[in-house]
Amino acid sequence: MIKTVDVSYGGEIGFNQAIELSAETLGSVKLVQEKRLLQKYFDEISQDTGKYCFMVEDTLRALELGAVETLVVWENLDMDRITLRNHALNQDKTLHLCKSQQANEQYFHDTSTGVELEITHKIPLVEFLANNYKSFGTTLEFVTNRSQEGAQFCRGFGGIGGILRWRVDFLGMDMAEDD
Repeated sequence: MIKTVDVSYGGEIGFNQAIELSAETLGSVKLVQEKRLLQKYFDEISQDTGKYCFMVEDTLRALELGAVETLVVWENLDMDRITLRNHALNQDKTLHLCKSQQANEQYFHDTSTGVELEITHKIPLVEFLANNYKSFGTTLEFVTNRSQEGAQFCRGFGGIGGILRWRVDFLGMDMAEDD
C-alpha cells in the first residue's frame, strides 16, 4: 500500500477523486499522466485560445503546418490512411477512412470520370502517425478511453487532436479552399 485517502463519494466519482488526491504519489502512472494531458487539452478549448485541433482533417492540416506541439491520439483509433491512384488522370489521392466508410464504394471511384481508383497503399492511421510524428516536429501521446477525460476525447473529439503552438484558423482555411 502506497497511500490511503478519504473520498466523499462512492463508485466511479469516488474512484476519480481518489486518483486526483493521489496524483503526486501516482505521478508516473499512465492514467494520471493521461488525465493531466487531456485536462491541458480541454483547458485550451474552454479558454477558447484557438490553440487546439480535433478530428482527423483539421489535425492533419495542423501537422502539415508544423503547428502541433503535442499530438494526442486514441490508441484504438479505427481509421486507415489509404492512397488511391487514378490511372486515367495519373493522380494520387490520400483518404483517411474508418472501416464503415471503407465499405462505401463511392470513396473508391472518381466522381467526375467514374473511373475506379486503385488502392496503392493502406496503413492504419495510428501506425502512420507513430512512424512519422517526428517529421512533423511534434510529440505524440497515446490515450485510452478508460478515464472520464479519455472517453470524452474519444467520443466527442474523434479520438485525435492536438495542442497547437499557435492559433490556426481552420474555418478560414476551409473558406479559402472553397474559393
